Amino acid sequence: MKKLINGIVDFRKNVRPAVKDTFALLALGQRPDTLFIACSDSRVVPNLFASSDPGDLFVIRNVGNLIPPYSERESLSGYGSEAAAIEFALQTLPITEVVVCGHSECGAIGALAHRHGEDDPNPAFKGWIKHGAGSLRQLNAGARLGAHLERHNQLSQLSVLEQLEHLKTYPGVQERLQQGKLRLHGWWFDIKEAEVYEYEQSEGRFHLIDETYAAKLLNRDSDRP
Repeated sequence: MKKLINGIVDFRKNVRPAVKDTFALLALGQRPDTLFIACSDSRVVPNLFASSDPGDLFVIRNVGNLIPPYSERESLSGYGSEAAAIEFALQTLPITEVVVCGHSECGAIGALAHRHGEDDPNPAFKGWIKHGAGSLRQLNAGARLGAHLERHNQLSQLSVLEQLEHLKTYPGVQERLQQGKLRLHGWWFDIKEAEVYEYEQSEGRFHLIDETYAAKLLNRDSDRP
């Protein structure tokens, strides 16, 4: 807490003067174009590695960056905050991009990879990580995206793709994908190297976002309507 309090004092003294006008405008409303789904892990800081400003990202953070699939059988009281955030973002904000960002050394995915979650005394955690069970089955069946990665990091990358599929079960996502108004992206953050990767479907792997690949992505986007 001491670090946080001192940080607020530093912010008021050294940062606030430069950003006060920005926040004054944001107080009138937000218009982010990207829904960013990331892990709660304290080492994963999207605004830092994406160099984004306040108001740029609408962020969902949870344990393992997992998204429960949509179910019409679910009662209104049974939906979690993820479903509420997705619904809110797509209905009220100008969202055109959705990023699911996994990361290396993820504790939740590590527990799933080594089946530690099965013996976990916390029922909420045990039930939650089951939303990555499909990617675990793929891993056990021999699916691999990066042969050099350890098992838990392999699973972390596979889970990103599974969560993208879960997103596609939401009616609002389906509608906008069909209309060509929404794009889904799978990212993966390597904590040790502080590098970000995007899943490249044509290559069947996560590709490092360096200057060359970034230019390719930007050119590809500029060709789209």
